[in-house]
Amino acid sequence: MINVLYEDNHVLCVEKPVNVPSAPDSSEDESLLDMCREYIRVTYQKPGNVYTGLVHRLDRPVGGVMVYAKTSKAASRLSDAVRTHALKKEYLAVIDGTAADDSGVLKDYLRKDPKTNTTRVSDEAHGKYCELEYHVLERRNGMSLVRIFLKTGRSHQIRVQFASRGLPLVCDQRYNPHAKKGQIALYAARLEFPHPVKKTPVTVEHTPPDTYPWNLFEVLK
Repeated sequence: MINVLYEDNHVLCVEKPVNVPSAPDSSEDESLLDMCREYIRVTYQKPGNVYTGLVHRLDRPVGGVMVYAKTSKAASRLSDAVRTHALKKEYLAVIDGTAADDSGVLKDYLRKDPKTNTTRVSDEAHGKYCELEYHVLERRNGMSLVRIFLKTGRSHQIRVQFASRGLPLVCDQRYNPHAKKGQIALYAARLEFPHPVKKTPVTVEHTPPDTYPWNLFEVLK
């Protein structure tokens, strides 16, 4: 059963479970898009195909807040909000290391290798510009809890930008060479966007699960 955080006639905001794809992929595992479509069909007893529009994605191992569109008009307008950065995304992450600065802005050019599904820092000629802002909320046991404001939405952006500076995410099996077994410590904690019809601001938040390493930090309790 999906965890619905906000819903009206136009949008459906839910918490994405970890290790569930945002949309159907080659794994053929049930996706969150499928779950949302089934939720709408059953809840409102709608026959036939139910429209559910994909607006943005989260990496499969990452959990947190997502918004789906319930009408094609809402999908178009929310997609425009993504392109114009009117849809604002905030993440929480636990960094494997002690960040020296309390806050900062990371700017890079990233290049994705579709064959290996990995991303790396590149030069301007071969990469796409990316930027994020971060604030350290707490430091504990050689780790740092940070709040991240994404300015761009490149593939694996947060994971690669921090890893390239020697501060990979805790339990990131792909970009942290010293990762312990466990769920990657990255969570989509907050979404803010203009309502696609009413134009009023919509804010949806959720906290990470009470599991390692999130449960080590006092500010999350």
